[in-house]
Amino acid sequence: MSAARRITRRALLKGGMVLGAGLVVGFELPRRVGRAGAQGTKVFAPNQWLRIDVDGLVTIVNSVPEMGQGTSTAMAMIVADELDADLARVRVEQAPADPARYANPVTGAQSYGGSRGIRDHLEMWRKAGAAAREMLKQAAAQEWGEPLESVETELGAVVHTPTGRRLPYGQLAEKAQQLPVPQNPTLKTPEQFRYIGKDVERLDIPAKVSGQAVFGLDVQVPGMLVATIQKCPVLGGTVRSFDASLAKAVRGVRDVVQVSSGVAVVADTFWAARKGRQALRVTWNEGPLAQLTSAQISREYAALARQPGQIARSEGDVAKTLAAAGRTLEAVYQVPYLHHATMEPMNCTAHVTVDACTVWAPTQNPGGSQAIAATLTGLPVGQVSVHTMLLGGGFGRRGEVDFVIDAVETSKAVGAPVKVVWTREDDMQHGFYRPATYNVLRAALDERGLPSAWFHRIVGPGIVVQKGSAPPGTIDRTAVEGARNMPYDIPNLQVEWVNKDSGVPVGFWRSVGASQNAYVVEGFVDELAAAAGRDPVEYRQALLGKSPRLAGVLELAARQAAWGTPLPRGRARGVAVAASYESYAAEVAEVSVAPDGAVRVHRVVCAIDCGFAIDPDQVRAQMEGAVVYGLTAALHGRITIERGRVVQSNFGDYPMLRIGEMPLVEVHILESGEKPGGIGQPGVPPLAPAVCNAIFALTGKRIRELPIARTALRA
Repeated sequence: MSAARRITRRALLKGGMVLGAGLVVGFELPRRVGRAGAQGTKVFAPNQWLRIDVDGLVTIVNSVPEMGQGTSTAMAMIVADELDADLARVRVEQAPADPARYANPVTGAQSYGGSRGIRDHLEMWRKAGAAAREMLKQAAAQEWGEPLESVETELGAVVHTPTGRRLPYGQLAEKAQQLPVPQNPTLKTPEQFRYIGKDVERLDIPAKVSGQAVFGLDVQVPGMLVATIQKCPVLGGTVRSFDASLAKAVRGVRDVVQVSSGVAVVADTFWAARKGRQALRVTWNEGPLAQLTSAQISREYAALARQPGQIARSEGDVAKTLAAAGRTLEAVYQVPYLHHATMEPMNCTAHVTVDACTVWAPTQNPGGSQAIAATLTGLPVGQVSVHTMLLGGGFGRRGEVDFVIDAVETSKAVGAPVKVVWTREDDMQHGFYRPATYNVLRAALDERGLPSAWFHRIVGPGIVVQKGSAPPGTIDRTAVEGARNMPYDIPNLQVEWVNKDSGVPVGFWRSVGASQNAYVVEGFVDELAAAAGRDPVEYRQALLGKSPRLAGVLELAARQAAWGTPLPRGRARGVAVAASYESYAAEVAEVSVAPDGAVRVHRVVCAIDCGFAIDPDQVRAQMEGAVVYGLTAALHGRITIERGRVVQSNFGDYPMLRIGEMPLVEVHILESGEKPGGIGQPGVPPLAPAVCNAIFALTGKRIRELPIARTALRA
């Protein structure tokens, strides 16, 4: 076993430099890679992130699940740039579940969300490539008997500068493998980058276009059965009893077994399993939520909003300033539960035997999947293998492990490999939803019309608290993000949170708390601007003196959208800004409203400051995708509860944005030179408020509840 394989998470983090709240910007490579590479003596594998074979083919191991965000390409760009490898000679391999080797260096977990792919790993990946490059140079210098200073690298080879002699990396693999690994390799400077900061063709696209790419639903295993699980229609309900006789009579059905989430029908094919499930008879314990309704939740929220909450942020004296103000405003904003609606429904394949468990899962949480499988099977973690497949959409939903539990329990019960496939209805009605919240806002305006006091009380559940990751009685960071860190310079400011968990499962939805709180904050700021009789862009600029990066994207978006210039009759513009995941975004939406109240968004101009754009084309793609996601939620998204059941069941009553509704999207990247921020999330928060603020500019009607209701806008 090589030293690269023996490296532990503790050893990996030991040499890291920690800044602030534990940000690791470096790591200690193994001192020697030993005499055997990961694949034998002919392979150069200086660390867990890359290896080079004798033919010069570079394999880069991607630890971040690929869910369409392009991380497999971005990681390859970063490592290949520092390695000085030809990207055309690079292949990407997905890392197995192995937190000791592949944990996120910031979170310490092999679980991915929050746009952490590049921003948490950049320095680590660069250092891995640079260390390998220095070792290859040293191997060539030794081969030639020349000083190290006389050699340089070019794409895939080391060159002796005075003579032009060159050795391909593959020919140096065995010699380089025997060298000590430099601990602080020299990193390239930006002007030396060949790939980083440039538009690069996605490495995963050809296989996806040709159909060769393997998503979770594509997994095939010898002897595999297929299962679908009947779950209680009431949230939190459990099985009381079931009659499987008719289900077992369906041709192709092999078994019917109870698992923790319901009753699994196991068959030769999905169709047979589905037919068997339709014949299944189950009696349920519906549990304490059997009478819960969305109307009840709203009433409880409104009542609690009259009570003080936990103080998440307090500056100055808000109560005194509001009481003494000559002019105050108040508003209530509400957002509903939302579903992730990934195009690929939840699925997982598992094979449990006496001494091993293998899982094939489209998961954002390989480490958590491995851990829960070990718990369920009673096997040591080292005997559980998790293969992370391509994800047909993640958005936070696939950070959960419920679908992995389904597969492991079912396979264990029937003693065979089983692929569990959720129907679209299962997916819609048994998710982890973005929290519904109720927001009370108050502000006082000074003589200039600027806010001298700001009060925001949020009522709703906390994701982290509900999941047991934060103690009850503490402030859930996800509930207040986008509100507690609202960027405007206001001398008296208070943000409160009232925890009300109605029992509906909640989860991390693309951009999490910032998605709803930016809508609330930016909508109310727009109300203040209107009350002051001031231009919405100019008003925000006056309040962003302490947030220069937000001011920068606001100026860029407004300029590119030609803010203030005439539009065709019947159209108006709205603007919003938001900071999230260490990136800064502004969006201007150009909107019209039909006589029947239908909203049409014609154009969205986005400006994004993500520090340094590793792959600008992918930044643009992510912002465009965020517009689709955010606009879908603003126009259509709502999960409602009746008698403890999720009402919506498929795209017929939970519609996605259609191609005819898609606006023209322009993305402008503001290079600030700061360290890279996230990009998958930050485009969502400004979208809904920009659209709603445009509706107000056009119609004079405020949209304080999502999704946007046609009835409120009819002429």
